[in-house]
Amino acid sequence: MTPSLERWTAERSAELYGVREWGAGFFGISDKGELQVTSSPACFDNAVSIPEIIAGVQERGLDMPVLLRIENILDTQISLLNDSFQAAIQSLDYRGSYLGAYPIKVNQQQQVVEAVTRHGKKYHHGLEAGSKAELIAAMGMLGDTEAVLVCNGYKDEEFVDLGLHATQLGFQCILVVEMPGELPLIIERSKALGIKPILGVRVKLSSQANGLWAESGGDRSIFGLNVAQIIDVIDSLKEADMLDCLQLLHYHLGSQIPNIREIRNAVAEATRVYAGLVAEGAGMRYLDLGGGLAVDYDGTQTNFMSSRNYSVNEYCVDVVEGVMTVLDEQKIDHPIIITESGRALVAYYSMLLFNVLDSARFEPEPLPESLPEGTNIHIQHLFETLQVLNIRNVQECFNDILYYRDEVRQAFNHGKMTFRERALGDNVFWETINRIASLAKDLHALPHELEGITEALSDIYYCNFSVFQSLPDAWAIGQLFPVMPVHRLNEKPVREGLLADITCDCDGKIDRFIDSQGVKRTMRLHELKESEEYYLGAFLVGAYQETLGDLHNLLGDTNIVTVRIKENGEFDFVGELEGDTVEDILSYVEYDTKALFNRFRETAEEAVRQGRITPIQRRETLRAYKNGLQGYTYFER
Repeated sequence: MTPSLERWTAERSAELYGVREWGAGFFGISDKGELQVTSSPACFDNAVSIPEIIAGVQERGLDMPVLLRIENILDTQISLLNDSFQAAIQSLDYRGSYLGAYPIKVNQQQQVVEAVTRHGKKYHHGLEAGSKAELIAAMGMLGDTEAVLVCNGYKDEEFVDLGLHATQLGFQCILVVEMPGELPLIIERSKALGIKPILGVRVKLSSQANGLWAESGGDRSIFGLNVAQIIDVIDSLKEADMLDCLQLLHYHLGSQIPNIREIRNAVAEATRVYAGLVAEGAGMRYLDLGGGLAVDYDGTQTNFMSSRNYSVNEYCVDVVEGVMTVLDEQKIDHPIIITESGRALVAYYSMLLFNVLDSARFEPEPLPESLPEGTNIHIQHLFETLQVLNIRNVQECFNDILYYRDEVRQAFNHGKMTFRERALGDNVFWETINRIASLAKDLHALPHELEGITEALSDIYYCNFSVFQSLPDAWAIGQLFPVMPVHRLNEKPVREGLLADITCDCDGKIDRFIDSQGVKRTMRLHELKESEEYYLGAFLVGAYQETLGDLHNLLGDTNIVTVRIKENGEFDFVGELEGDTVEDILSYVEYDTKALFNRFRETAEEAVRQGRITPIQRRETLRAYKNGLQGYTYFER
């Protein structure tokens, strides 16, 4: 073992990758240098090794990449939210209660929704549906008539009828009026079916949050009614003798709200509107704050858009206190508080595990001690600059080699330099850049021109996954996710690199990483070893990533494995779903794979007739084609 490896420890890896900061107590590093995960931050003694889980996955015949779910992390997060609200209610003498409603859109996968309803049943944790399909899923999955079933989104007649039938069955199904044209339809269908609805109304607050989803709130938000339109709703319900049906006020400030002050402001404004509805005679019972409870993706505990400056406990206390402050002034009964927190429940629950296939380095070939006679003058100037480079003239030499590099390229483009000379010029340039980067580390102040030189020289690690399928928010909106190796964490990572996926797309990469000082463009990684897999993980990916992913390059869903961690530190595999095959993916984009095979078989038979292949070779070719159809869409060793 080299001295640098001897000095490196698992503790230093924990500091480098910020595991304690973003991991929320669920993740840690063992003395063996392996990333561990536990189901409860309160008891890390039962933590299990992620590399051991990977080994178990592979023994069961599943390849990387794998989406790994830790089932009882979801249980822990549901309990944390409900218990925190209950504690706030008791400590502040709040006279109402709390009910959660998980928004199915955050992760619609059947296993996820089933897990939410199963563990959430003891809290009567309900569901939120924003479409007809989600409502049908919710009606089939919920089964708890004391939980709320909140219906948001655009509603046609079929949607409204489904919600009314759910109410008839005993569900606390609340149809939320999001647009003015919905109310006449709801009134009409409720009278036609003879079913009294439970109604809510979504208000457009003037309060607005910062961040990526700022436009979810404010006067220009897409959904919701302004105060004048809500008055029209009240008048219409009075005319239909249905004002008592209006029982809920809803608003949505946005997803991932990092600043608690913005949450408090919205609660105060919404509670004023709630009080106004009570004064108008509506049968108000519920105040639905929507989503927004953030996840601290980068671990900085700040109001940066990938973080939050509050805990779950602080969030619950501020919400309860904010509602009480307004309503106690007006001597109005405290409502049942509903939140539609989804991200905070499921983010920690899932992680994407993948292997590295190869890497590319921006390092030159070894240079000769001297240049051949007759070498192009611009290459000679490059070489001379390399010879005189030292810490005192770093910036001057950097400017010189950029000029001579451009001259080399111009000479080549005008036919005044051979292909091999161009290669020699590039080698000299990159060798000089590498030495400049090494010298720059010892400078007290880095010249502006040299900023970003580390990123320019960083390695590219080619990884077996698709950003567009598994981490779409990293590409689409610049969402930061913690990414790190899951093993070799007692070895010093000596390379700087970014991650490229296998989509053959220049956007298919991760080049923004969490850092205590902001955002880094590279991350520290280990040297790849011959004949040994190198595994990385992207964490906190349980919210939205599975449902937003697309089929870029026809790369489909990954394999999914669900694990439950036991109290004794062991774990059980409690669920697995094989990822999409090539045949699955082709069918999604409207190929008839049987017809496709038959057409290819005809092509192969024509090749036999023309003497290009033998019948036996035809059989082998068709077998390879069929195996390809049935294979995993990702790289297989």
